Amino acid sequence: MSDPTRPDLQRETYTSRLSLVLTMLGVAVGLGNVWRFPYMVGRFGGAAFVLVYVLAAVLLGIPALMAEWALGRQTRRGPVGAFERAGFPGGRAVGWFLFFVMFAATGYYINALGWVLYYAVGEAARLVGAPWAEGAILPPATGFDLRSFLLQCGFTGVLIVGCALVLLRGLRAGIERTSKVLIPLLFFSLLVLMVRALTLPGAGAGVAWFIGKFEWTAFTPRVLAAAFGQVFFTLSLGGTMMVIYGSYLKPEDRLAGNATITVAGDTASGILAGFAILPAVVSLGLLSASEPDLIFVVLPRVFATIPLGRLFGLIFFVGLLGSGFLSAIAAWEVQVAALTDNMRLSRRQAVWWLALLIFLIALPPMPNQKIFLAWDLTFGSGMQTLGSLLAVVAVCWCLKRTAVLRELGGPEPGLPIRLLYLWLRYVVPVLILLVGLWWLTSEVLGKAGG
Repeated sequence: MSDPTRPDLQRETYTSRLSLVLTMLGVAVGLGNVWRFPYMVGRFGGAAFVLVYVLAAVLLGIPALMAEWALGRQTRRGPVGAFERAGFPGGRAVGWFLFFVMFAATGYYINALGWVLYYAVGEAARLVGAPWAEGAILPPATGFDLRSFLLQCGFTGVLIVGCALVLLRGLRAGIERTSKVLIPLLFFSLLVLMVRALTLPGAGAGVAWFIGKFEWTAFTPRVLAAAFGQVFFTLSLGGTMMVIYGSYLKPEDRLAGNATITVAGDTASGILAGFAILPAVVSLGLLSASEPDLIFVVLPRVFATIPLGRLFGLIFFVGLLGSGFLSAIAAWEVQVAALTDNMRLSRRQAVWWLALLIFLIALPPMPNQKIFLAWDLTFGSGMQTLGSLLAVVAVCWCLKRTAVLRELGGPEPGLPIRLLYLWLRYVVPVLILLVGLWWLTSEVLGKAGG
């Protein structure tokens, strides 16, 4: 579909439903599933968190994902143009604000992905008996370490060039083809690791703690809010990535079915990651270390103690690298679309300018963990929730009702779609606000209770 005001601007679409689903999974499945989900489970009560997370994925994840896709397809724009075309007050300014949020988030995300690349190379090196300084790339808790900073610069630079080369090829030749390779690789690696973890002595206790041991006292407001917040993080909801990918959907693509498959696949990857990691952690008595550095500090210790551990470590970090790489591409694509749609830059010019700028914006979070976590807190958690709220409001309160119903359910939307519209209009914004308030009080103001 072309823009009537810009006859030179054409929008690519997905080649098939399989390509669409794999590409959307590439956006959603990333570090949030394999890095964040297991340690969140460990931190927030095990099976209770998992149950609430699955419910949240259905009640909040699927409808919010459909809303962001609808906004993108209806307007045929990324966030910069989408909010303006939807009639959102100050829509262009809101779109540029979300562009800069995504720009800042892309820098620290690719930086963290550089840590994964470093560990993948390290597992390969030790597999063949070569020396490797484990953990050298990780920034110190505070202060500054020159070796860590230089390693982060180098590995981040390699990944930025890799992302640029994929993005230069566009949606079909670049993003689709890469997703078709990396998503199956991720699920294969998780399945292999899951089988190995489940055969460790004492793994049964880890499985029971992960999915089978519900304690009603664990269902606290803090756990509920954390599980709902994880849905935003893992599905890449935030009024940015899913909006731009929604703009590539064909008119006949059904949002409900594709959203359900995407959320199911995304949730499955998180559950697989839990089975691949947590039984091993529990069996070795390392559950107390369930913090953000779980996969970088604890897992190498796990791999070092099991037969063929280095091989399994290599499989794990390569799979994690692939999934994170696709999410980084999605974040970058938001910015490419903003520049090509609004500044008359060619795709090649936009990609290479952004490569330079993203490298520069990746530098501030590198010195230490304190700065990095503050960056993640601001641009990952808080702004992502805000962006998703703005997208849902734009769809259900700014676009015409008939247009939204047509986007959600086709030319003849039935009663379920009409009820879904009411759920999106009145309930989902309240749920998002509650999650945002929890984030503000617990992570920013430090006032949340257990």
